[in-house]
Amino acid sequence: MYLGRIISIGSNEKGSYAAYRVSSRSFPNRQSAINGEKVAIIPTEGSEGDIYKNPYISYNCIDIIDDICVVTNGSHTDIIAGKIREGMNIRDAIALSLLAMDYEKDDYNTPRIAGAINFEGEGFIGIVRDDGIEIIKVNPGEAYYVSTYEHNSPRKVEYPVNNSQEATDYIFGQGTFEEFTNPVTSCAAFGKTEWEITVKNP
Repeated sequence: MYLGRIISIGSNEKGSYAAYRVSSRSFPNRQSAINGEKVAIIPTEGSEGDIYKNPYISYNCIDIIDDICVVTNGSHTDIIAGKIREGMNIRDAIALSLLAMDYEKDDYNTPRIAGAINFEGEGFIGIVRDDGIEIIKVNPGEAYYVSTYEHNSPRKVEYPVNNSQEATDYIFGQGTFEEFTNPVTSCAAFGKTEWEITVKNP
């Protein structure tokens, strides 16, 4: 099953995580790149011209603000993180940003998906589609994911990971995510008192 881009957030006794996976049939030449406390999705070497074909394929997907990690599938990462830095709570920052930026105006009306979580495992995950918006709370000990296609409403998931590498590998193609096709790259942040970031570029 093809889900497109996928985000997942959650926590267990080891810590909290925020993970992202790019799945693509049209633009497979993408990679995750760590830049300080951010992760960007960028074209691979030799594919830089793809950004002129589609403005939505290069963006920050992870941003860390102290004890909070934001994860999304587009440029709204920066908007959500900016609002949180200004003192806005997670739920309102996600809701405002998704409403303001709306779904992507491409050939598929691709939804924008977003999540954010803190070290205590408290977070929110949401999506804005062409037919509405949905944001739900994620409580400590829970894990959820949402994708741009098919599973475009937040779903609970088992996410048994103990560090950022495991979180990155899991969303790329393990457990529930193993059945989802066309993985391109993935990344994740994991932490209990300090965030660790890992990327996977096969």
